[in-house]
Parts: sequence; C-alpha cells; structure tokens
Amino acid sequence: MLASISLVTRPRLTQQERTERTRELLLDATIDCLVELGYARTSTNEICRRAGVSRGAQQHHFATKAELMASAVEHLVSKIIDRMTSGAREALTGPDRISQGIDMLWRGYSGSLSTAVMELWVAGRTDPELHTAMQPIDKALARRTAELFREMLGEQVAGDRPDLPLWLTVNLIRGLALDSMIGGDPARRRQLLDEWKTIAVKTYGS
Repeated sequence: MLASISLVTRPRLTQQERTERTRELLLDATIDCLVELGYARTSTNEICRRAGVSRGAQQHHFATKAELMASAVEHLVSKIIDRMTSGAREALTGPDRISQGIDMLWRGYSGSLSTAVMELWVAGRTDPELHTAMQPIDKALARRTAELFREMLGEQVAGDRPDLPLWLTVNLIRGLALDSMIGGDPARRRQLLDEWKTIAVKTYGS
C-alpha cells in the first residue's frame, strides 16, 4: 500500500507583504551597491538588477535616487542599532563599561554602515537633493545613538557633560572608518582605539 503523501502549500503573501518584501530587496541591493561600487557607480538599473525587480517597481516605491539612497541608509541604521542594543544592557554594567561602550559604538559605526554612509555624505556635499534627504536620517541616528549611550551608562559617566565621551568616540570612529576606506593600517586603527579607551576610562570612569 502506498503511503499517503500530503502536499503542504505555502500561504500566499498578502499585497502588503509583497510590497514590504520588494522594498526590502531594493534597500538591501542599494546598500550592497554602495559598499561594493561606491556612490558614483551605483545606478538604479544595477540596484534593480540585483534586487530582481523592474524599474517601474523601484519608481513606485522610491520616486528619486536620492530618496532610495536615504531610505537604504535608514534601513541599515535600524539594523545596526538593533545589533548594538542586543544584549548591551548586560555587557555595559561591569567595571569596564566605558571600554565596552566604545566597542559597542565601534561595531555600529564601522563596517558596511560606515562605508555606505561615508559614500553618501561625500556625495551629498555637491548634491542638494541627496543632502536634504540625508539630514533627518543623520540626526535620527545621532539622537538614537545618544539615547542608547545614556541608557547603557547613564549617570555612571563622570563629569558634568556625560555626552562628551560619546561624541569624542563617534568622531574618532568616523575618522578611523575613513582611514579604513583609504587603505590605512588596521593594526594602527586598533592601537588608536585601544589608546582612546584607556584615556576615556581614566577620564570619565567613576
């Protein structure tokens, strides 16, 4: 007797789910292009090819290239913030919390996030539409990063300006990320970051 075979069919995606999926494919493809090709060589045609969607679908979701670029960075920022916050409360409660906080920021502001954002910041200098689209996202990232830093360290940071070590770290990390993009020495970057951690712990550790 033949065993009965049950066929399991996947439920059809709703229109909203298909829309969200297409949008996510476009955003992920945009980030990949920025990282691999740079802004100048990133075209909407290449983005659509990688995402497997038509130009019409892309234009339905994002009317302009600047809007697509800004939304892609917002998409990536959201993922990076989620990764930074995962388990962070436990990691930042010990005596090395300042050092761990700096490591947390380095994870968030380096790698693919830094590469994509750097490409857009530089391009936005001479592209008013892109510059305008990027401004609210940059401010939102700065605000969320500051909130996260305060949540993790709170009043444990010594001094009357608890945000100062945050912004010193962010600006150092941006410089190190740029150094990485232009082919700087990885060992030197690690040394500089470790040196800053030592200084920050001595200066701001309570």
